[in-house]
Amino acid sequence: MCYLGIDVSAETLDLAVFGGETWQSPNDDAGIAALVPRVVALQPTLVVLEPTGRFHRWLTAALTHAGVPVAVVNPRQVRAFARSTGELAKTDRLDAQVLARFAAQLQPPVRPLADEATLELAALVDRRRELTAMLVAEKQRLPLARASVRPSLAAHIQYLQRALKETDHDLDRWIKDSPLWREQDALLQSVPGIGKTIARSLLAQLPELGHVSPKAIAKLVGVAPLAQESGKWRGPRRCWGGRAEVRTLLYMATLTSIRCRSALATRYERLRAAGKPPKVAITACMRSLLVTLNTMMRTGQHWAAPLPTA
Repeated sequence: MCYLGIDVSAETLDLAVFGGETWQSPNDDAGIAALVPRVVALQPTLVVLEPTGRFHRWLTAALTHAGVPVAVVNPRQVRAFARSTGELAKTDRLDAQVLARFAAQLQPPVRPLADEATLELAALVDRRRELTAMLVAEKQRLPLARASVRPSLAAHIQYLQRALKETDHDLDRWIKDSPLWREQDALLQSVPGIGKTIARSLLAQLPELGHVSPKAIAKLVGVAPLAQESGKWRGPRRCWGGRAEVRTLLYMATLTSIRCRSALATRYERLRAAGKPPKVAITACMRSLLVTLNTMMRTGQHWAAPLPTA
């Protein structure tokens, strides 16, 4: 049984075998090409690493294509594990050793690598979000800007508007070229409160939708109330963790659905009548909406009935 931990940084890859050797490799094409055969020769039971934006993606793809089981885990969970073992220091080599021990003792599940088309769709969705944020910022600066910089701001706003329009066109093309995505996009937009932007963001940022249980998808997004109990003490249940970007999309879709007087509005009003605070009621409706979307994606049925109780 061989468990391997890899600490990924912008320039280097630190590797550690649980109970064995450690070494370092450059994080570039040549370094990854030399590293993969060495890892394959070890025949590892599991390789664990943390997500570091674009820096870990090429390594993860190369190892996965070579048939190595790779698990990308939450850095916060690994840091808590390190503290629980008494390891308070933090260096790249120590982090690799902690990841190797984490792999051996907890054995996190290996999730399938996203295909190239999904990665391209996610990149377009991310770029659209960045362009929208920049466009909003520039429009807010324009009314308060001095006359000397207004032409520059106006030109930049026009450029961002053109770039946003081109990105939307590319997104339309990617969705239309895939029969599966085209059907899923139509299915999501059949729900009141979910439009084109939210539907495509969910496809790119929540690929697990329709493939996991209702409890798992709620925890993944961060809308599952977690118990706070100890002995006779019973604290209020709270939601935390999860994917903040997806949760923001779900929040806006829920508000729109409630204001459209859909079936979700009935659930919200019932919760408010029972004495629940507005935010608690909205979070409960978010979970109901998410569970319904998960069921729809699994069964392929469009929305046509009141939302079920979560």
